[in-house]
Amino acid sequence: MTIRVVVADDQVLVRSGFSMLLGGESDIEVVGEAGNGAEAVALVARERPDVVLMDVRMPVMDGLEATRRISGDEMLAGTHVVILTTFDLDEYVHEALRAGASGFLLKDTLPVDLINAVRVVAAGDALISPKITRRLIEEFAKRPEPGAVAAGAAALAQLTEREREVLETVARGHSNAEIAAELYVSHATVKTHISRLLMKLGARDRAQLVMIAYETGLVAPGAP
Repeated sequence: MTIRVVVADDQVLVRSGFSMLLGGESDIEVVGEAGNGAEAVALVARERPDVVLMDVRMPVMDGLEATRRISGDEMLAGTHVVILTTFDLDEYVHEALRAGASGFLLKDTLPVDLINAVRVVAAGDALISPKITRRLIEEFAKRPEPGAVAAGAAALAQLTEREREVLETVARGHSNAEIAAELYVSHATVKTHISRLLMKLGARDRAQLVMIAYETGLVAPGAP
C-alpha cells in the first residue's frame, strides 16, 4: 500500500526537500505541502494522509495547535502526526505529545532515517527516533498534568497482568516483533494486546501508551 504524506513547514526549501526525498520512494506519495498550521489542518482534512510531517513554529497557526486539531478529529483517526524540530528537547515538543503527536524527528535526520520513520509510524509498529522520543517522554513524565497520574493509575487497574507486561515493553520502545520474542507469544497476540491497551487506556497510538506508562510510574524514567 502507498503511504500518503503531507509536509507542513514554513520554509519552502525544507518542505520541498522532504517532499522530493519522500516522493522518490515507490511506496510513499506526498499528497500536499502546507506553509502554516491552518493550511496543514485544511489539507489534512481534505486528503486524509497516513502521516503528517509537522513543523512546530509556523505562522498563522503553529504546529502544536494544528496537531491538536488533527488529533482531535475523529474522522482523522488514521492520520499520524510526526513533529519536526530543530531541538531535541524543545519545550513545544512536550506540548505536542499531549496534543496527540505520534513521534518526533530532528530536521537534520539522515535521509534514510526520515524515510524509515515515515514507514514505521504509518505502520504503527514502533516509536520513531526511539532515543530522542524516550528522552522527551521521560522529561515530560517529570511534570505531568494535574490529575493525570490518578486517572492513569485507575486506568491501569483495568489491565490484565499480561497487558501490563506488554505496556512496559512498549514503553521501552520495543517493536511488536521484539515484544513477541521477549514474552514468548506470537506477533498476532502482541497486536491484539496493543489494540486492547489502546481501547482500555483511551490512547490514540503507541506514543500515548508510552506517555501513560511513564506518567503513572509503571515505567520509571531511565529504567532499562
